[in-house]
Amino acid sequence: MREANFVDIFMTEGIILDILRYKTDLMHFISRLKVGLLSLAIFASVIPAGAQPNLDEGKSLFRAKCAQCHNKDMKSDLTGPALGGAEYRWSEFTREDLYAWVRNSQKLISQGHPRANELWDQWKPTLMNAAEDLTDAQIENILAYVDGVYTGAIGGPVAQDAGAGGDAGEDGSNTTLFLVLLGILIVLALVMSRIISVLNNIAHTRETGVAAPELRFRDLITSRTVISLVLFVVIVLGGYTTVNNAINLGRQQGYAPEQPIKFSHATHAGLQKIDCQYCHDGARRSKHSIIPAANTCMNCHRTVKVGSKYGTAEITKIYASIGYNPITDKYIEDYQSMHADSIAMVYKPWIEQEYLKTESMDNLDRRGQNAVDDQWNDIVDALTNDEKISIPGPIEWARVHNLPDHVYFNHSQHVTAGKLECQQCHGKAEEMELLEQYAPLSMGWCINCHRVTEVPGF
Repeated sequence: MREANFVDIFMTEGIILDILRYKTDLMHFISRLKVGLLSLAIFASVIPAGAQPNLDEGKSLFRAKCAQCHNKDMKSDLTGPALGGAEYRWSEFTREDLYAWVRNSQKLISQGHPRANELWDQWKPTLMNAAEDLTDAQIENILAYVDGVYTGAIGGPVAQDAGAGGDAGEDGSNTTLFLVLLGILIVLALVMSRIISVLNNIAHTRETGVAAPELRFRDLITSRTVISLVLFVVIVLGGYTTVNNAINLGRQQGYAPEQPIKFSHATHAGLQKIDCQYCHDGARRSKHSIIPAANTCMNCHRTVKVGSKYGTAEITKIYASIGYNPITDKYIEDYQSMHADSIAMVYKPWIEQEYLKTESMDNLDRRGQNAVDDQWNDIVDALTNDEKISIPGPIEWARVHNLPDHVYFNHSQHVTAGKLECQQCHGKAEEMELLEQYAPLSMGWCINCHRVTEVPGF
């Protein structure tokens, strides 16, 4: 005896009559339910979760929209006020007021909002960049990231880089939860499809007296509807990924390459208070800010011959690049034609002399000799490469900021005419041991600034 299948059970129990009586309405309902579940599955697969703050997105938006004017420690003022605690200071007003302030502060000021005008009185004439494109959810993500940094919930290099924010998948989002829900929705959609198939078989059997061939699971997943759905999802996800990758193409915010000389902006611009335009004097008079030549370095380092952190290791690289003898305090004649061994005989005694002073020694031991040799080898490696085989010559610094070829940017227009501080685009370089690209330098970032900035005298 063959085992009773699903249709037989319905037939023998007499339920089929009731099902067929309401077949049209039931089929219509199930079809709508299936379409709804499949649509929700697609929506969940391509739309990021928003129930919990996405700190990773909040960090990216903060750096793109806010970091040019607001300090990233959220506690100190910069061009604009510190953002830490901003939600509390706006707590007596509606959330929509805070959203309106973030999107267009000048519009809210013109409407006479008390908190907006209070801030304007404190910080005018500094204008806050408009951000009309931000959604409520994106603003909430920024606020959550700001609060996390301010309170210390986000701390340390790993958390800062990853945007970590707790237990929500280590990235502040509920991606795992939505993937589980997506799986459940897909299963439910398949179950609904199976029920519709069974009901169709029942109806066919009732009307013709012949059982229709049972639809197998393989037939279901290879049906035109499922294949069309999969192709649609692939196209949407592929387009979404392509657009995001295209937007980020060439972006290198946070890029901080190692340099041939360990030049510390924190020491020179921060500790020693050297003005940015003393070294980068082209910023006020030309398109390029220029990287200073070694002669500019020598204005100070002809006197300051030993560094506070690296001793002779880094400053001697400057001397070796231009042929300055720190022992005799003179430039070497015909330095460009000197052989590498002859150059070493100039600078190794200098390194050895300063090493003995530092170690309070009269004679160089084996350990000291190794230290001198290592330092000199590092100098040679820093000043030479596959294309530049001689030690004399310009120091080949690694470029940090590099705009696309189609972009025209003139430093003098911004520094001299626009009266912008260097920190607005480059961040607090006076606190950077190793210089990094602070701003995204994207078109949208530039446009946001130009939208609200009034140039004095124009």
